[in-house]
Amino acid sequence: MAGTNTSEIRIAGAGRLFIAAPGTAIPETFTDADTAGDWGTDWKDLGYTSGDGVTFSKKDKLEPVDVWQVVSPVHFVYSDRDLTLKFSLLQFNEETLPFFMGGGSIAGAGGATSSGVYKYDIADRPYADARALGLEFTDRSGSTAVTYRFGIPRGQVTAADDIKLARKAPAQLGITFTAMAAPDGSPLASFVMKDSAYAAA
Repeated sequence: MAGTNTSEIRIAGAGRLFIAAPGTAIPETFTDADTAGDWGTDWKDLGYTSGDGVTFSKKDKLEPVDVWQVVSPVHFVYSDRDLTLKFSLLQFNEETLPFFMGGGSIAGAGGATSSGVYKYDIADRPYADARALGLEFTDRSGSTAVTYRFGIPRGQVTAADDIKLARKAPAQLGITFTAMAAPDGSPLASFVMKDSAYAAA
């Protein structure tokens, strides 16, 4: 319902990030006990992120249509849509490091994983590394908990922050993930909410 309503203010108290193969759909069922299980085995949990959480950005570029008769634009044409999520991962493992670096996989050093020594090779040039990205957060600040999910079915890491190795702070994998259009014209991204605020719809 339109109007002032403090119960519709959202605070992302705790959340999770997941990656999967391109085209993987975000789950639309919600289990009250543990929503992490709703994501199934196709999605891989990226673990801890920094306390800054996730920065969501949607930027549309419009080009003005100018005419001779007036000084103001008479129309605008959409020329670009940029939808990104920015976050910093704190865990280093077989999922997060290749995701940050742009693809590839971890292998045992010398070809043997039994030694407990592993190796990751960085390619001499960038390759396409499309993934699906899922985000979930729960707001428990009100009388009833609400959960939001946001999914990008196809996207790629388009920027990676510097990794700072220091004595007094954890190393972080800072990532900017950008949504890409699917060939079949499906949505660029989707929200799925367990939130009674939308019941009027």
